[in-house]
Amino acid sequence: MHRSGNNNSGTTPPLSAGASGKRGRGRAGVTGGGANNIAFKAADVTPAAARRKKQKVAEKQIPDKVTAMLPESAIYTQLLEFEARVDAALARKKLDIQEVVRSPPPVQRILRMYVFNTFANQSCQDPNNPYQQQSGGHAREPPSWTLRIMGRILESDGSEQDGGNSSSTKPSPVLPKFSSFFKRITIQLDPNLFPDDHTIVWEAVRASNHVEGFEIKRKGDQEFVANIKLEMDYTPERFKLSAPLAEILGVEVDTRPHIIAALWQYIKGKKLQNPTDPTLINCDPALQKILGDERIKFASVSARLNQHLSPPQPIHLEHRIKLSGSMPASNACYDLSVNVPAPLLKEMSAFLMNIEKHRDIDLYDDLITSSIRKINEHRRRRAFFLGFSHSPVDFINGLIASQSRDLKSAVGNASRNAEKERRSDFYNQPWVEDAVIRYLNRRPAKASEGGGNT
Repeated sequence: MHRSGNNNSGTTPPLSAGASGKRGRGRAGVTGGGANNIAFKAADVTPAAARRKKQKVAEKQIPDKVTAMLPESAIYTQLLEFEARVDAALARKKLDIQEVVRSPPPVQRILRMYVFNTFANQSCQDPNNPYQQQSGGHAREPPSWTLRIMGRILESDGSEQDGGNSSSTKPSPVLPKFSSFFKRITIQLDPNLFPDDHTIVWEAVRASNHVEGFEIKRKGDQEFVANIKLEMDYTPERFKLSAPLAEILGVEVDTRPHIIAALWQYIKGKKLQNPTDPTLINCDPALQKILGDERIKFASVSARLNQHLSPPQPIHLEHRIKLSGSMPASNACYDLSVNVPAPLLKEMSAFLMNIEKHRDIDLYDDLITSSIRKINEHRRRRAFFLGFSHSPVDFINGLIASQSRDLKSAVGNASRNAEKERRSDFYNQPWVEDAVIRYLNRRPAKASEGGGNT
């Protein structure tokens, strides 16, 4: 955290060791969910859809027989190949964007926080008109003060659109609001001056929506020091490392996956992996001090690290409530490094939604497929009449034979051989006598049934 701005008290508010926390979680548009986080459902291609796409590609291909007759169709084939490359490139980009939308990488920005107070009806403002005095029959308002805590995300170049005026900050509708970067804010007033309500707590879980700042107003005419404790809201959750673990990894606050990855790099760099059993880790003295054993399975390292991970320290600020001088009084600002969603997340989601709508493309694909069918049908007709014109007799005989085979296949008699049935030897086979007897036995029954019906 960096402190800048004007402080009329002439002192710098002390910051705790945890003041350099980075943020990765929030609501109302912060990475991990909120009002500005665009709900997106990835449209994965189902096997049925993939089969339909393959069928469309096959139906759009010009038959080889047509290609032989039309050399110009090679241009169309080249267009199909180009379309396939474009579809493949779009599919790759779509998968990349889907991955980014599912887990968008945070962008580190500066959150500038302003802390100041104003006052009204103090005796120092109008000493000739005390609170007890009445003017026009009406009592004056009692002396009061107002503490304000607000902030905004700076531009990517670190500039401010409004010239740094804290009282007129206009937040961007795309960026998350100030309160979304914190899960709890606690303000401690002087218990001697405010015995009944000297502790004010704001919690994100109880808030209906996020705001651009906080305002606390109380009656009083005595200056004092207010203690402000800010607990950052991180997603994924971040942890503070113990001193031994921070010494070997070189980090103080980080997420659990990054801590495990850094520890694995340490193990690989020190060659602590057991050569005979790669799942075992031979701990050196520094690692043995953390994990507690000379040998340990890497799968159990995460559980052993729990005692070395703790929540990050909150940010502590001290602000003196001044009731004299110029306003705003004790104006101070602080810079915090926070994570905000990728600026193009909304555009990427809109792009994914647009490429899913292939109505125009599907319409043209259907038109191309219909044209290919017509071309193929005309090719068949041309082949029919061309064959008839070359040799009408042979063509008709071949057509009759083909139709005869089709007819036998349709009625289920494709196994019969007409040439054999024409010869007498065919009827001298052993099964013929039995077949004739069965045939004759069925005829009288049918004839008697026919006679009874008449």
